[in-house]
Amino acid sequence: MNNKRRLLWQLPFLAFLVIGTVIIVSRQQSTPYQHDRGMVFGTVYHITYQSSKSLQKDIEAELAKVDASLSPFNERSIITAVNENRDTVVNKMFSDVFALAMKISDSTNGAFDITVAPLVNAWGFGFKGGAMPSRHQVDSLKALVGYHKVSLTNGRVSKTDPRIMLDCSSIAKGYGCDVVAKFLSAKGIDNYMVEIGGEIVTRGISEKRLPWKIGVTKPTDDSLNVNQEIQTIINVTDKAMATSGNYRNFYYKNGRKYAHTIDPSTGYPVQHNILSSTVIADDCATADAYATAFMVMGLDKAKAIISRHPELMAYFILASDDGTNKVWFSPSMKDKIAK
Repeated sequence: MNNKRRLLWQLPFLAFLVIGTVIIVSRQQSTPYQHDRGMVFGTVYHITYQSSKSLQKDIEAELAKVDASLSPFNERSIITAVNENRDTVVNKMFSDVFALAMKISDSTNGAFDITVAPLVNAWGFGFKGGAMPSRHQVDSLKALVGYHKVSLTNGRVSKTDPRIMLDCSSIAKGYGCDVVAKFLSAKGIDNYMVEIGGEIVTRGISEKRLPWKIGVTKPTDDSLNVNQEIQTIINVTDKAMATSGNYRNFYYKNGRKYAHTIDPSTGYPVQHNILSSTVIADDCATADAYATAFMVMGLDKAKAIISRHPELMAYFILASDDGTNKVWFSPSMKDKIAK
């Protein structure tokens, strides 16, 4: 008798729970997905999120904060003030990125280095451009490169030489993705994909009610970014993904091909067989930085880093001696590959 009474008492509660769940699921399915597109950090962003209204103005306000902190192209940004040696107290965005950059520089033995800007500019890929540098110029500029030559104390950046410049372009897009993702989550949005210049953060499910699937472009000599042939498709859910590659950012000089990734230790563009480096991590700033570092390090050293950091997953497209492309990916990436 007691069991029957208990069951009768529980039935209304169970019915209420079932009805409530049905209503919530129905609302989630009927809520549309917004599709925002625009320009930021000199590249295009695409943001898809499930929301009853567009939040594009608020999203762009968040991105403007990142630009005001980390863009060397913004004359009023904090990083510009630091590079011009103006007395500047940095904000939290700058200090967070600086701290992460130093951590990854330590982890990669300097393969990732935000002080590499003078060398990048000398080789013609920075905002100054210019002719190919001589060996003497490279050696001189190397004296201004080295993450251990800068520090952040009490909100101010110190340099061992005032000519040292910071360049966060290899981490800022990823960080921007993280900032937008954090903003959307704070708004109670559970399903979204944030993409800035190829760096991506996802959460939940797509508009098709499926996990997010992200394509990795097949490397070709395509400096105009015309080719969009997909090498593979990766399931990326509740993770961040970044890709770095030399196959689109290069130029020819005297019959020789020069890639955009500069090795801080040599001062010269990297010369090895990694064409594309894709990294999955818990946050996009980390994925962005490691993807760049692996391009600098080459396959063997990158494998060593990955073995020490199980939280990272990597997918590399390699050039082989016979002219074909080969693939290597970390064991943890296997279950993520959809195609």
